[in-house]
Amino acid sequence: MKKLLAATVGLIAFSAVPALAADLPAKVYTKAPPPVVAPIYNWGGFYIGANGGGGWARDCRFDNTTAVNFGCHDATGGVAGGQIGYRWQQASWVFGLEAQGDWADISGRATSLIAGTTFGSKIDAFGLFTGQIGYAWNNVLLYAKGGAAVVDQRFDFFSTATGANTLTTGFNTRWGGTIGAGIEVGFAPGWSVAFEYDHIFLDRQTRTFNFVPPPGVFTDNIRSGGDVDLATVRVNYTFGGPVIAKY
Repeated sequence: MKKLLAATVGLIAFSAVPALAADLPAKVYTKAPPPVVAPIYNWGGFYIGANGGGGWARDCRFDNTTAVNFGCHDATGGVAGGQIGYRWQQASWVFGLEAQGDWADISGRATSLIAGTTFGSKIDAFGLFTGQIGYAWNNVLLYAKGGAAVVDQRFDFFSTATGANTLTTGFNTRWGGTIGAGIEVGFAPGWSVAFEYDHIFLDRQTRTFNFVPPPGVFTDNIRSGGDVDLATVRVNYTFGGPVIAKY
């Protein structure tokens, strides 16, 4: 009797298993989420922009004819202009070419070591023609540049004995080299802002000055000039798609 009862209980339990399994909810299979797309800023393409800031220069004068040192002075002032260029991007590396032209008012004056005279200089304009290499962290670009520079500069001598009248003026368009570096940040589609520093190498040159102080006229050969430093803020617009996707 006990064996019969145990067999009956086992049969009931075994038959209940499929019923309980049928009551369980069916397993739902979900589709895997799509891969995450990480956008990166694209620095490649043509760009155009404007810049503004300041510059400073050092001018020293030496008379080659009489071996007299006139002294040195500092010239400072503002600059404003524009730039145009093209960049290529390979992974995080960025390469480019650029032409920049600025109006300038970098001027100064100092008392000469020669009694009765002062001297001054003024940079009216300059141009930079450079190649670039940089490394980008998404929308932040750190770059260096170098190439050629051309500067339009004026040199003056004044007579303090005659009410600061101009004794002579020498105009000179000079070529030199330039190096610089900057950091640029993309802040909107196609738009970026940068801070840049540039140094222009201008060896001192010998210029012929025709002095006209009373009571007569005389000619002198004088070495003049010096290097130029620039600090500017730049805003660029790059044509084409500013952002590309990277998986």
